[in-house]
Amino acid sequence: MIIVPKTRGFICTTAHPDGCAAHVQEQIDYVRSSPRSAYLPKNVLVIGASTGYGLASRIVPAFSAGASTLGVFFEKPPTERKTASAGWYNSAAFEAAAVADGLYARSINGDAFSVEIKQRAISEISASMGPIDCVVYSLASPRRTDPQTGEVYRSCLKPIGESYRQKNINTDKAEVDEVVIEPASEEDIDATVKVMGGEDWELWMDALLEAGLLADGATSVAYSYIGPELTWPIYRDGTIGRAKNHLEQSCARIRGKLESKGGRAFVSVNKAVVTQASSAIPVVPLYISILFKKMKEEGLHEDCIEQIQRMFTNHLHGDAHLDASGRIRIDDLEMREDIQTHVAGAWEQITTGNLRELSDFDGYQKNFLKLFGFGLAGVDYGTECDPMRSVDLVE
Repeated sequence: MIIVPKTRGFICTTAHPDGCAAHVQEQIDYVRSSPRSAYLPKNVLVIGASTGYGLASRIVPAFSAGASTLGVFFEKPPTERKTASAGWYNSAAFEAAAVADGLYARSINGDAFSVEIKQRAISEISASMGPIDCVVYSLASPRRTDPQTGEVYRSCLKPIGESYRQKNINTDKAEVDEVVIEPASEEDIDATVKVMGGEDWELWMDALLEAGLLADGATSVAYSYIGPELTWPIYRDGTIGRAKNHLEQSCARIRGKLESKGGRAFVSVNKAVVTQASSAIPVVPLYISILFKKMKEEGLHEDCIEQIQRMFTNHLHGDAHLDASGRIRIDDLEMREDIQTHVAGAWEQITTGNLRELSDFDGYQKNFLKLFGFGLAGVDYGTECDPMRSVDLVE
């Protein structure tokens, strides 16, 4: 079939297997050309491993240190008539490249919140990998079924206490408009914490500890975001922020459980990038478009792979780069005072008429399509493409 992008807002319902493979290869090439650290892990479990920061967290240890990696994700496989999700194709491409290098690389496709998937991972680690020395928790999901009660919780992106009115961008029409979001209920807050907080991360770590499958000195890291004040009502001070606070509280408990084995746990605060998750957050795409323009002009722009390469190389093996709350901060370049001062000024001025002058909206759109394998150099999008690609799944 000829595969073309079919987009609506922050959703793209098609993905190109060859384009996704080219995108993965770009990231592998970057890692191979980067300086290597002596402290990189050798046995890595990534929960939420198929896109964005999670995918980068497989690529960096695999192709910088020859690490064995087990990835957990929930992706749609292809059929003869429909493409797979981008994460499926990313994982197929990653595995093919890893196996070509003689590396162990297998995946589990299913609900990472469930007891079943945790047990499947434990069985595979025990049989094929040995103790894990790094666990990356990079799960992004709109809903979660509680493994004990069976109750389904749905997260939401809402402010707390009062309505939020702010500039926004209609990405379909390339128009700057305004969004008004009504405040969350207590039920909304609680559900978002259940889905996006640290409860499941802690359950994973407890399961690995109980099974005796964490190496001495093992490190675990989960990803978060803080961002500028203009996004705080919808992010840091909103329902997601409550979930991120819970993530940090869970991190402290996990750290306490790992200390007896010389292990550590961190929350890493990462830079704003274009991901499937960030594209769904009101206000954020417009902020990212303005941010990218300035950071590219200053030579400071990083995408997921650059961020995660820097985190693994410079941050996971020492405490020198932690903030006062004990968090890793690889959002340091984004949050530089000169960058944020510029963004704040552009934010006040930006309209539909000057959108492309004051922001890199075209770059934002290109990055978004790239997530799904479109717009990659060297890929012939005009030719027939077989949508079928296989992933080495642990059943």
